[in-house]
Amino acid sequence: MSTPNISAPSLSVLIVDDELNIRKTLAICLETDGHQVTAVSNAADAFAEIQRRRFDLCFLDVRLGAESGLDALPKLLEACPWLKVVMITAHASIDSAVEAMRRGAFDYVPKPFAVAQITAAVKKVQVVQALEAEVKGLKERLSGGSGEAELESHSTKMQKALDLARDVAESDATVLVTGENGTGKGVLARAIHRWSSRAKGPLGVVSCPSLSAELLESELFGHVKGAFTGAIRDNPGRITACDGGTLFLDEVGDLPLALQPKLLRFLQDRDYEAVGSNVTRHADVRVVAATNLNMADAVRAGKFREDLFYRLNVIQIELPSLRERREDIPLLANRFLAQLAKGKPLVGFTDKALAHLMAHDWPGNVRELRNVVERAVILSHGRFVEPRHLTLMTETRNAPDRLGDMVSLEQVEETHIRRVLGVARSMEEAARILGIDTVTLWRRRKKYRI
Repeated sequence: MSTPNISAPSLSVLIVDDELNIRKTLAICLETDGHQVTAVSNAADAFAEIQRRRFDLCFLDVRLGAESGLDALPKLLEACPWLKVVMITAHASIDSAVEAMRRGAFDYVPKPFAVAQITAAVKKVQVVQALEAEVKGLKERLSGGSGEAELESHSTKMQKALDLARDVAESDATVLVTGENGTGKGVLARAIHRWSSRAKGPLGVVSCPSLSAELLESELFGHVKGAFTGAIRDNPGRITACDGGTLFLDEVGDLPLALQPKLLRFLQDRDYEAVGSNVTRHADVRVVAATNLNMADAVRAGKFREDLFYRLNVIQIELPSLRERREDIPLLANRFLAQLAKGKPLVGFTDKALAHLMAHDWPGNVRELRNVVERAVILSHGRFVEPRHLTLMTETRNAPDRLGDMVSLEQVEETHIRRVLGVARSMEEAARILGIDTVTLWRRRKKYRI
């Protein structure tokens, strides 16, 4: 059988061997091919490392001094089921190879090994991982769980946005996806990656508002050991990890001003330096960004660099709100029901339930609709979702939309909290948006019976 023609992204590799020379030789061989390598001498250090970061591949010695690598193997796989473990040994035998495979090893390489043997083992891992990713994607699409259900539409406006996304996917142009919170900007960004020639390469996601400027710089560009307090080892950063693939910058409008020149330079030349390093690196990464802000207003207010905006805005795709595509509400609701009601007798919505969904304003857009359907699935026990199963923010339909309306501060707070909860992915995200802790948010929910 011929080897599939796939891209070969770099791997994160853990070496576990009690011989220093073997660790050095393997590390040089792997790093020369662009892989990130961590080497330890015993099982305890190996378990400590897998708690700190994710590894794709592990070279594990059968004998680790007084320890047994074969005994450590199933424990490693229990902690990291996705890990591919290649056993290495100077005492190769058919029995030990069979035992290693029985315990879950991916491959087996005898010592002394040639560079070609290690390269072949790594290539095999890359091929299998690519096939696993492809199978996973196919399964998700067949089950309706890939997120593309949110992109199905009868709306002319939405169809135009999707057609533009498909047209631009095959290029390497930077894309800026705009729209309200919950409209599916992240789903579309992932779809653009899947539709592109980079689909078998890595996809990295960075949420710009979720980290401080210092941590965000390290997350994007990486750092070297000792670059700042707590930097106890090198971190390659998301850009390096996404080489050959796509980087999705979520809510890029919140990128700190101090980081904007560095991102601008990367978009122009694909060059950058890790924090604490003067070594210039280059990465072949396609950037897709998203924001719910009016970027032109942000530029005028001095919160966003104009030159960076133009670099990000090579192709702009605006996603309509759910209010602008009401004809999609029954389609989306039934898609979500099919995804979420597995194992339950639910087959659809009553006419009155659909009427309730159609009449709602959906400030949280598609994300809010999915949350409403998920709650309905939990509350329903018959064949159809009824109006009583729908937890809609009906209280907000006649609530104030503008600051300055003649209402109490308490009513403004309640409306704002309800709308943020309708949009946020989690309680933690809602609390962060509101600028309060989760305990305070819980108290507010109890107070307003949300």
